[in-house]
Amino acid sequence: MIGMIIRFIVSALVLMLMSFILPGFEVAGFTGALIAAIVIAILGFIVESLFGDKVSPQSRGIVGFITAAVVIYFAQFLVPAMSVTWWGALLTSLVIGVVDAFVPTELR
Repeated sequence: MIGMIIRFIVSALVLMLMSFILPGFEVAGFTGALIAAIVIAILGFIVESLFGDKVSPQSRGIVGFITAAVVIYFAQFLVPAMSVTWWGALLTSLVIGVVDAFVPTELR
């Protein structure tokens, strides 16, 4: 349980950092970023449950990359503190993919 809380806090911090760096991706404050991290995780879980592991960003394929971008884009409709363009969703998905490639799952 503590590991999951830490993962969401780290994800929220990453989303806040990307909000400062990437054009087309904005999240307002830590609370908004934390809610966005939770919503993105839930939407990602739902998509993986419906379509299988082939759409998972962990598969590191183009399908996983596009799926992550779509999940990030649609999360903005559930999180009022988040605003994303298609370009911002693609860039954010790319950055998250790079971070996932270098950070072991046990540390996330």
